[in-house]
Amino acid sequence: MTILSNFLRITKSYRSWKTDILLVLARRTLSSHGTFDYDLAVIGGGSGGLACAKEAVNHGARVAVLDYVTPSPQGTKWGLGGTCVNVGCIPKKLMHQAALLGESIHEAIAYGWEVPSPEAIKINWASLTEAVQNHIKSVNWVTRVELRDKKIEYINGLGEFKDPHTLVATLKNGSKKELTAKNIVIAVGGRPHYPDIPGAIEYCISSDDIFSLGYPPGKTLVVGAGYIGLECAGFLNSLGFNATVLVRSVPLRGFDQQMAQMVTNEMEEKGVKFHHKCIPLSVEKLESGQLKARWQNTETGKQSEDVFDTVLMATGRYALTKALNLPAAGITCVTENGKISAATEQTNVPHVYAVGDVLAARPELTPVAIHAGRLLARRLFAGASQHMDYENVATTVFTPLEYGCVGISEELALERHGADNIEVYHAFYKPTEFFIPQRNIRNCYLKAVAERAAPQRILGLHFVGPAAGEVIQGFAAAIKCGITMEQLMNTVGIHPTVAEEFTRLNITKRSGKDPNPASCCS
Repeated sequence: MTILSNFLRITKSYRSWKTDILLVLARRTLSSHGTFDYDLAVIGGGSGGLACAKEAVNHGARVAVLDYVTPSPQGTKWGLGGTCVNVGCIPKKLMHQAALLGESIHEAIAYGWEVPSPEAIKINWASLTEAVQNHIKSVNWVTRVELRDKKIEYINGLGEFKDPHTLVATLKNGSKKELTAKNIVIAVGGRPHYPDIPGAIEYCISSDDIFSLGYPPGKTLVVGAGYIGLECAGFLNSLGFNATVLVRSVPLRGFDQQMAQMVTNEMEEKGVKFHHKCIPLSVEKLESGQLKARWQNTETGKQSEDVFDTVLMATGRYALTKALNLPAAGITCVTENGKISAATEQTNVPHVYAVGDVLAARPELTPVAIHAGRLLARRLFAGASQHMDYENVATTVFTPLEYGCVGISEELALERHGADNIEVYHAFYKPTEFFIPQRNIRNCYLKAVAERAAPQRILGLHFVGPAAGEVIQGFAAAIKCGITMEQLMNTVGIHPTVAEEFTRLNITKRSGKDPNPASCCS
């Protein structure tokens, strides 16, 4: 009886094993390189990776997406969708909108609205973060459903290379899942960098944590003055939380510095404090639970300290490539900071590609990753030949007074073409909405950087003011089409709007004339 039982058990196991093997073989894709589980495997479930995966499926490819979020040092984690959806563009814009709405309530009084006890108006941080997180979770869910509907296999695991065509995913429970793919796309993005100082990782938060922070941030020190640091400091200050910014070199490095100065001027006038040429030294937790931060001025050597409720690190981001075991795939085109150098998204291993923030010397912007991912999928599976154009990509910094730009900065134009070959048209302007509440207009400014020789092709457009992102988007298409100053000046504006101010530009810096407006309607 025992022998019979063992025989039946072995027979059953063999049948099960045979069925599993047949299922695996059935799903494998035949190619000139052998057999693979998938036509495409994407490591990373952010905007670029998902766009590439969905476009590939549209062209008949069998696709798998591997995605896993390692919790932040403070334990924050999130769902499918990447940085933009969970801890980037979307929650940032919602917090920015909350800040603008708070300011609008006070401005409404000047327009005749009766607001009882305006001095008592304040933000409920718990309600705000709950609303933001509820929206994010809804996007996570829709993303999961879309992958299922498109029959894209979603693997919630941390992926790494075993060999050039094989990936191993470490799942939540620690088990391993192995898969092969004819083509592989690396789209792992990046995470916030923490400076190597005492207390940074133990006590500080980053943009990974601020949008779901379980308590009001209170008095906050923001270390770093890139766009993430300034955006966070801006909305925190407008929401009623004291904000201080440590600036190591210059604010908004890589952006036009005259415009960056306008942005920080506005923030300072709204109450944000700036300490320039300063680096953090340490963060210490006090018995009260507050944080004592120390920093040093790199020019004078003077050290300072203050006590804060929250310290937010915004000192840059690093690419998540170390955990990928790239050497196993033979990938060598990696820079010192871990980014992948791939001019056309193709690495030195022909069937392995990269898109999004993981790429070196490319704009770290969601729409860039999405467009590059789609174009790559079309080249791989639809016979297309179009490559991503990384030049003249528009962007906006969502500070209290927004800064939108497309094309190159004035500094870069002068460096490339020389001062004698560049003409800069500029103007201050007065948004109509600012008149009645008597809002500050000193930093409402725009300029066009153009070639001096006719027909004066425009190289860059820069705008600081309300709704800058909405303003600059349309002009981005014009820049792509090679718009000239003559064409811009002959465009009839929509009145009264802030966008029409570009069509009214007529004063050059070279002329020395006053760029302040004399009238709004003539």
